[in-house]
Amino acid sequence: MNLLKWKTAAAAGTLVLLLAGCQSDDTEPQEDAAPQTEQADENTEQPAQDENSENDSSQDSHAMHSSSGEVPEGLKKAENPTFPIGSTAMMHADHMPGMDGVEATISGAYETTAYSVTYTPTDGGEPVKDHKWVVHEELENPGEAPLEPGTEVVLAADHMPGMDGATATIDSAEQTTVYMVDFVPSDSDEEVKNHKWVTEEELSEE
Repeated sequence: MNLLKWKTAAAAGTLVLLLAGCQSDDTEPQEDAAPQTEQADENTEQPAQDENSENDSSQDSHAMHSSSGEVPEGLKKAENPTFPIGSTAMMHADHMPGMDGVEATISGAYETTAYSVTYTPTDGGEPVKDHKWVVHEELENPGEAPLEPGTEVVLAADHMPGMDGATATIDSAEQTTVYMVDFVPSDSDEEVKNHKWVTEEELSEE
């Protein structure tokens, strides 16, 4: 009987050890799973931060193209513009992202010479090529219009940072009606107010 009891006790002890080993194996994967979950959360958050940065940059760009609506001295209002103030038109211009193919409301119409210009910003930014548009009245002491391509001028406009006071070269000149417009870009829900300028050739009826 003593031998039988000893064998029974030994078997029970072996069973306890086996069960303890199984529990130990089951708990280790659970400990490893926690860091994986945290890593997945970090990876999920990263694209959202990048997307917000892109949206902020886009909004900042659009805000730069809004203005108070003030116009330079000497700029004459158009007497009978094709697109009267308050009317709407479709834009066909790509001066800024989200501009081409959207509806615009006319907030001003003026008869002048519009220039595309190349200039280096006064704030140290990269040279800007073929900027559209600067009107004749936004140049310092320009003389008679129109100026010939290649003419060097000084800008007196603040459409973009570093533009006012910058030396520029005339790329092209166009005697036309220019419009100041309000619109909502296709890549943003933030309205651009009093954007300067869109030429009559860049607008069409809806």
